[in-house]
Amino acid sequence: MATTITNNADFLFLYDATQCNPNGDPDQENKPRMDYDTDTNLVTDTRLKRYIRDYLKMTGTEIFVDMEDGRKVSPEQKLEAVVKRALANDETIGELFVENAPMGDALAKIVETEKTPEKIFKKLQDKANRSLSVYLLAQMVKQKFVDIRLFGSAFAVEGFTRAYTGPVQINWGYSLHKVQLMESSSIVTTMNDDSSTFGKDYRVHYSLLAFNGTINKFAAQSTGLTDADIEMFRDAVWQSVPAMPTRSKLNQYPKLYVEITYNDGFFNGNFGDLRNYVKVSPTGQLEEKQIRRFEDLTLDVSALQSLLTENTGEGKSIKSAYIKAATGIKLSAN
Repeated sequence: MATTITNNADFLFLYDATQCNPNGDPDQENKPRMDYDTDTNLVTDTRLKRYIRDYLKMTGTEIFVDMEDGRKVSPEQKLEAVVKRALANDETIGELFVENAPMGDALAKIVETEKTPEKIFKKLQDKANRSLSVYLLAQMVKQKFVDIRLFGSAFAVEGFTRAYTGPVQINWGYSLHKVQLMESSSIVTTMNDDSSTFGKDYRVHYSLLAFNGTINKFAAQSTGLTDADIEMFRDAVWQSVPAMPTRSKLNQYPKLYVEITYNDGFFNGNFGDLRNYVKVSPTGQLEEKQIRRFEDLTLDVSALQSLLTENTGEGKSIKSAYIKAATGIKLSAN
């Protein structure tokens, strides 16, 4: 079995959005989320996690936060469904209990008497079987659902009540410059589950968005987050934003991902919010309100480069740095 991660890390992620709606605000006619005091564009961590989950699912990875039989369900309903599916599959049960034969034997006794997944699930909810149900849930998280291993989840099902704090935590993203909304006089139809609504089509001209995040080794102990999971996350965060374009999300592309892994004894936030080490300014004689594309900006990563160069190595805080950058952005690991 793969071992959990053993070092803390912080990361920075930048992507841009052109003539689209990066994250609609349902309280504002689905306009792009904005901080109107600073004219900066906002994107929630939930929106970015949804991109990542959808990409993982699209590429064949099983995720927990997803629909069930084509319909939206609560985490409690989803948990009951996936546990019952596992209980109906002898091979899956064998995989889940391979590390703990006594627990497997205890479940086998319940299976022998209760027979059906529905009755077995009900029996596992008894207080007397609390340790067995908790173990089953923990093994399902560690072996089946990478999105919970990454982002955590809370369960409130009788017998299975437990909260997992996600090792990967992400701040809301914000644009590194002032953003202008596109004027919209067009009316569009949006299809919902059972009806359609009409509204204006709001978009941003251009937005270079930045996220700051952490990967915590202590939280990883409960979810079982592994180095392989982190590699999957790196791929997903970079590929997911442009991977499934919709009418309102077309023209969004990753620009920079930097992950700093710390040496032992150093913790998340050692350098603060990594967004503080990057700056943008309009090129030439342009004003911020005239920015329409990435080439209209100068992205300054010199402070981030100095941070990496001066703090990487034996006896220093940074063990290693993983960098992925779009064409034209120059940044090295040390």
